Amino acid sequence: MLFWLTEFSDGGDFFNLFRYITFRAGGAFFTALVFGFIFGRPLINLLKRRQRNGQPIRDDGPEGHLETKQGTPTMGGLLILSALLISSLLWVRLDNSYIWMILFVTVSFGLLGFADDFAKVSKNNHKGVPGRVRLVIGFAIAAIAGYWASMAHPDELAWRLAFPVFKDVLLNLGIFFVPFAMIVIVGAANAVNLTDGLDGLAIMPVMIAAGTLGIIAYAVGRVDFTQYLDVHYVPGTGEVLVFSAGLIGGGLGFLWYNAPPAAVFMGDTGSLALGGALGAIAVATKHEIVLAIVGGLFVVEALSVIIQVFYFKRTGKRVFLMAPIHHHFEKQGWAEPQIVIRFWIISLILALIGLATLKVR
Repeated sequence: MLFWLTEFSDGGDFFNLFRYITFRAGGAFFTALVFGFIFGRPLINLLKRRQRNGQPIRDDGPEGHLETKQGTPTMGGLLILSALLISSLLWVRLDNSYIWMILFVTVSFGLLGFADDFAKVSKNNHKGVPGRVRLVIGFAIAAIAGYWASMAHPDELAWRLAFPVFKDVLLNLGIFFVPFAMIVIVGAANAVNLTDGLDGLAIMPVMIAAGTLGIIAYAVGRVDFTQYLDVHYVPGTGEVLVFSAGLIGGGLGFLWYNAPPAAVFMGDTGSLALGGALGAIAVATKHEIVLAIVGGLFVVEALSVIIQVFYFKRTGKRVFLMAPIHHHFEKQGWAEPQIVIRFWIISLILALIGLATLKVR
């Protein structure tokens, strides 16, 4: 919205700053951050009044959680999403198709997660919206987003899968690009959801991934950068950096209250929305495979659940003491902050590897 202030610029005044994506990204970051600091406590107090028992804690989870996390309210993702939406609508160019596609995915998955959280707290049961229903709705949202992105991509990239390192390779998937995009977006949403099991565990890796993808989006949206890096030019994606900056600001504002011991959980409202946003950004920028590297922590968390379920059904035995894998380390005696910080470090390392793919050929 504020981009339109450039109409009052003569090219050498304050209003000219709003032309620059980096300036608006900084504005989005601080807007979301301040919003989180101001409205975080009032929202938590409201959630506590509305949720007498807080988020239902699973009986089959780690034993300590029944004592340490009982009564903590959920739906804290509302704080992140509100900060993200306000900062985005203020600072992005509203004529950018990629931004609207990503916002569509973020809000839609946020509403789906809200419905799930609401069902849990209203019934005081950890079972919310049935898993199959969530998957069907999630795939429908992702199908629209995949088609939307393909229509926005330039002709030479539309319906095609790009590869890191092998930068001259483009695989024409045709209409099958939509199912591929569906898997990427829904997979990212559910992987982040599975990771959100300890205080602060999911939000920092999400911010790291969002920052990395934002840098990639800015790079592939500039002709000069793509020529230097020899990557595919996707006009318009630079604006995604503003969205990513808002996500990081909102995430930090939430982490202030989610740091151990958490005053609020993000819930499915936040985890599904943020995971879906990461998947949508990857689809928009043609970096779906790189997302698997940058978000490698989420991939491992999801795979640990898949492996555990598959092996248990076949043999009646477990590969991990408990899945997702962060609970396995809890069972081994690792302290919660130890797990969280070490997982943050892993996320940062994977993000740097993902960024390196821009230059490696």
